[in-house]
Amino acid sequence: MVEKYNPLQQVVYPDLEPGVINRDMINEALESLHFKGEKGRLQKLDNLNYTKVTILRLELKNILRIDHLWFLENLTTLSLNFNRIEKIENIEMLTNLKKLDLSFNYIQKIENLDKLVLIETLSLYNNLITDIENLDELENLKILSIGNNNIGEVKGIERFRFLKKLYALNLEGNPIAENSEKPLRVYIAAVLPNLKYYNYTYLKDEEREKGQEQFARELREIYTAEEDEIEYRAKKAKAKEDEERLSSSFVEWLNEHQLFESLWEGDEDGDALCQIGEEADELVKEYKNDTFALTQEIYKIGLLRYEERQKEVELFEKSLKSGKAIIQVAGQKLVNIFLEHKIGVFRKAAALYRNIERASLVEGKDQFNSHEVKEWVENVDTLFNNFEEKGNDLWRVLVEQELHLAESVEEATTNFRRNLQEMVSRFIEQSQTYFVQLRDVAMNFCENLQEAVTQFIALVLATGNLDVVPEGLKECTEDKDAIMNIVAGMRDHQLQRIDAREDRLVTRARDWCEQLLDEITQKEMNRNRSKIVEINFFLEQMKESFYVVQLEARDEIIQETLNS
Repeated sequence: MVEKYNPLQQVVYPDLEPGVINRDMINEALESLHFKGEKGRLQKLDNLNYTKVTILRLELKNILRIDHLWFLENLTTLSLNFNRIEKIENIEMLTNLKKLDLSFNYIQKIENLDKLVLIETLSLYNNLITDIENLDELENLKILSIGNNNIGEVKGIERFRFLKKLYALNLEGNPIAENSEKPLRVYIAAVLPNLKYYNYTYLKDEEREKGQEQFARELREIYTAEEDEIEYRAKKAKAKEDEERLSSSFVEWLNEHQLFESLWEGDEDGDALCQIGEEADELVKEYKNDTFALTQEIYKIGLLRYEERQKEVELFEKSLKSGKAIIQVAGQKLVNIFLEHKIGVFRKAAALYRNIERASLVEGKDQFNSHEVKEWVENVDTLFNNFEEKGNDLWRVLVEQELHLAESVEEATTNFRRNLQEMVSRFIEQSQTYFVQLRDVAMNFCENLQEAVTQFIALVLATGNLDVVPEGLKECTEDKDAIMNIVAGMRDHQLQRIDAREDRLVTRARDWCEQLLDEITQKEMNRNRSKIVEINFFLEQMKESFYVVQLEARDEIIQETLNS
């Protein structure tokens, strides 16, 4: 492919060696972005916490290849424009990205973006892209720019119909935009009814109507083609929703025959035991049905207890929200009363300060030390002391309210913790009852199968018909102990699989409970600390603003004097 001329070739540093994104380059960019001035120099003394980095700009760096971004897991904005990047790669781990700028590079193919499900703004402007592809899974995409590329066909534009949040699209500067017989703007207006802006200008209703008339045949073909995919996507979304629900219930892969099928994975010898004929087939069928019946009970319990836990969580969160709202309203009323009081106090203080400032401008110090001026100064001091005392009273009440709220939340959290732990424990106990039965079923199956295999081998040896022996058993046909070992191995393998699934359920349920409770505790702790800081900051600001009144009065009098 002939390389497209990039107008920024003369801008990219000619003396900078083309290279790959590396740790040093990232550190340098972060330091220039976050550590500026003396404050930045002091902050830089501490180790940079990469998990807190949300923005990274690597522009005009002559970068050829994207790499070494995996440790910036919380990145939300990434700008790599004005480089020489040829391939979109090594960014699939940046699942928190919301804005990605890859404009003015040498990218030929849109790829490796499907994991960036949160992305809202994507710019691929001025690259070498020839096809519109691999974008229709980015359901949160709002703004897309792929202008000034080598796109020569409208194929792929219709896929944007699945991007319900997309409202701005830029395709200017592509070969398809130059086809006068098929005006791209009108085509897009018809095909993408949810799009608001094309090439930075608003799409009008008359343009949509014109497009629907001009491209009626194309629209019919698009509607027909997407019917099946709409149904497929709906099923896929439903399956994903069900999977997430089952996972949250801790009973995923227990709704059908998944556990039974997993019992045979990796056990070829055990599978061979089941190939001896109808009697084994009947035993396996019965085993499968019994296993399914028990896993169905675990599955139903999981869903039922999940709904109960969700209601408990919702009730707790609603109670917390209600309690916080009451305290917030009460606190806001006190603050509003204080602010009204502040207006009156500051008005009086301003008048006194203006008198004092006027007196200070009068020639003769005796006028400045007059009884009247001293009285004004004393009045200002009295106002400030009273204002400060009111502020301290407000501080005490607000802090007491916050402490009361914190105690109430702690008590509510303790009750919630107890209830939730009891619910999880009850769910685990009920599930374990059925896992015990699953192990009994497995043991009975293995015993019955052992008896069936023993009789089968005895019959084979009596008749000499070795051809009916499954391949995996032929070497131990005359070794009874070997057959017993295979059966024992199968039994141990299946019991281990059942134990592992039980452990998974128990561990995940308990971990979820503890993690949720820890998050609630930490969140409330952070909220409480933040609120106390907010209260202190507010009162400090109020005190400092009292001094501002004096400065404003002084400026006012000086300006008044200059004007006179």
